[in-house]
Amino acid sequence: MLARLIDTLAPRSCTICGGRLTVTEEVMCACCNQSLPRTGYARNACDNRLVRLFWGRIPIERGASLFFYKAHSDTSRLLYQLKYGGHPETGELLGRLVADEFAAGGFFDGITALVPVPLARQRERERGYNQSVEIARGISTAAGIPVVGDVLERISFHGSQTQKSRWERNENVEKAFRLTDASAVRNRHVLLVDDVITTGATLVAAARELFKAGNVKVSVLSLGFANNE
Repeated sequence: MLARLIDTLAPRSCTICGGRLTVTEEVMCACCNQSLPRTGYARNACDNRLVRLFWGRIPIERGASLFFYKAHSDTSRLLYQLKYGGHPETGELLGRLVADEFAAGGFFDGITALVPVPLARQRERERGYNQSVEIARGISTAAGIPVVGDVLERISFHGSQTQKSRWERNENVEKAFRLTDASAVRNRHVLLVDDVITTGATLVAAARELFKAGNVKVSVLSLGFANNE
């Protein structure tokens, strides 16, 4: 009854369509959730277009994204609200959603730690939070896998990746990270968590640092996958 009262006094709206959410709905309405352009990659997590981005660059165990991302589309509002709208709770709710869906197919089997991709300190101060951390927290809540923080540090930041070409993205993040706690990931299967994957350059750079810890397996997960083909 309290939830219904709060919802009446301060109605919540769907991030995608703007329609009013029911008491049981979170972030997006059931209709928009049903229409979300899901990749389906978790069903074949060892061989899909996302995983193939990393072949020949880093050894990768598995990878998946929840939905196909396209800039300025209706569904892109999910990530815009999370990254720029000051709504960290969106990341946690979507993290729980993706974990619940992927767990059914065994995506998380054997994974023992979640590592969110770190932001540059200046960017995190400006935003007030790291969206990848919020997503990882939601996954942790639903899947029961601990978030391992402060393992990686972002030591350089040369602007957003958004408008850069594939080669510029690689150069921009080639030496962007530093391993700060090897013991936290050594001998573990780590899941790198990010909000959106385009060329994979950021995750390649982060994974290469994690491998320095020794005997580390790496898988990747994101909410969005920028499908440019």
